[in-house]
Amino acid sequence: MALSTIDLLVFLTYIVCIVGLGLWVSRDKKGHEKSSKDYFLAGKSLPWWAIGASLIAANISAEQFIGMSGSGFAIGLAIASYEWMAAITLIVVGKFFLPIFIEKELYTIPEFIEKRFSTDLKTILAVFWVALFIFVNLTSVLFLGGKAIDTIVGNGDGSLIFYAILGLAFIAAAYSLYGGLSAVAWTDVLQVALLVVGGLITSVIALNHVTPDGGLLNGIAHIYQHAGDKFHMILEKGHPQFNNLPGIAVLIGGMWVANLYYWGFNQYIIQRTLAAKSIGEAQRGIAFAAFLKMIIPLIVVIPGIVAYVMYTQPAGTAAIPGVQEAFGLAEGGVNYDKAYPWLISVFVPTGLKGLVLAALTAAIVSSLASMLNSTSTIFTMDIYKDYIKKDASEKQLVTVGRLTAAAALLIAIAMAPVLGNIPQMFQYIQEYTGLVSPGILAVFLMGLFWKKATNQAAIIGAVSSILVAWLLKLEGVGLPWMDQMMYTMLITMAIIAGVSMITSESDDPKGIELRASTFKTDKIFNVSAYAILIVLGFLYAFFW
Repeated sequence: MALSTIDLLVFLTYIVCIVGLGLWVSRDKKGHEKSSKDYFLAGKSLPWWAIGASLIAANISAEQFIGMSGSGFAIGLAIASYEWMAAITLIVVGKFFLPIFIEKELYTIPEFIEKRFSTDLKTILAVFWVALFIFVNLTSVLFLGGKAIDTIVGNGDGSLIFYAILGLAFIAAAYSLYGGLSAVAWTDVLQVALLVVGGLITSVIALNHVTPDGGLLNGIAHIYQHAGDKFHMILEKGHPQFNNLPGIAVLIGGMWVANLYYWGFNQYIIQRTLAAKSIGEAQRGIAFAAFLKMIIPLIVVIPGIVAYVMYTQPAGTAAIPGVQEAFGLAEGGVNYDKAYPWLISVFVPTGLKGLVLAALTAAIVSSLASMLNSTSTIFTMDIYKDYIKKDASEKQLVTVGRLTAAAALLIAIAMAPVLGNIPQMFQYIQEYTGLVSPGILAVFLMGLFWKKATNQAAIIGAVSSILVAWLLKLEGVGLPWMDQMMYTMLITMAIIAGVSMITSESDDPKGIELRASTFKTDKIFNVSAYAILIVLGFLYAFFW
């Protein structure tokens, strides 16, 4: 469905504002040339509210708006555990991981590995992360974003996907390549406000159209009555989607592995906390992000459940012409990931459609910009500076950072269309990232909290974890992939502990001295943490 003139003007206004703001906040001050700290860590000047907003903007992208809405259609509210458990994980990261990272004045997560273990292991992980960001994260966000825009403003036949990918890449590159993290973080404040408002608009409008009589409360009551099985947070064994969300394991099992890896040791997430004015600002920013995380299911999962009800057409549901055909695949089955863009194209009226499209684009562009900046940070600081030009000047480091981001984007643009049409893209990304994340998490946890862990043990553990993950993934084992992640991490930690004790009887020279004062947090963070835990406890009790 083509955009109206007013929708197009709203959308173009968004683009001009974002690019203009990004370039303005990242301009070089008179007599001050941008340094690597300015470019990669925003001059360590970010306040808590910018950090919190930027964390969510970096996290929420096409994976959530498109992929998680698709999983809401297929699974229901249980997929929201990724968001609500992430709120708890953020508190853990702010309390126990972040103080150590900031104390060591890190630019990158691989840099921690060098300080704790060795340069060799740091390089292995740096190369891995650069490849992961380019070939998995950037490509998937570009493809899902292109697919969504093709559905909203085109015919949904794929003819606009590549052009949409080019447009998204251009918007992200227009300010992030020049401005670095400063441009990314400050534009994220506007982007996160836009994506929350736009997302809520879509949810409200969709609920208003579920029943013939309309009304927000009528819509809520209708989907709860006719899709009650979609409102269970903990799936029972035998549920068709149990292997994706294996019951109680989402609370005490493998989801902790996915979340701790993502929020604690993922460069494009943790980088904005490393750019904080102080540890207190960083922790308050993380608490703010945790509060925002609790409302995300309202704007990404609920629309998926609404689309499911409209598709199945239970008694009392508004008749929607063409809904069956809209979700049908040529080869049979259901195109779950079409839920969110279909709702926008069919129900959001002229004028608001441009705003909602801008919100979706904001989510995609902010994540792209974050990934580009973090890819360039790791390559420049952990590979280029160590192996290509050790005496590089500050100006050269910034230039290499910009060129690296541009090269990464070009590769991702070329690779994105190759992804094709993968059902439940969000689940797909989670599952295959889960092959490597448990081993990396095990290395970090042992390095942070066990002084006896040695470099040799960490390397053996990291390498063997991939083999363990593949063995547990074999069909004969029959484990849900989330359980595979938990067992892989525990086995890897056991390997690291065993090798460390065999090869060394004393503490490792690079072991971290942990002091109680390191983990002391202020009253604001503590009150926020308790409030989040209470709210989440109620939500899980109500929707169990």
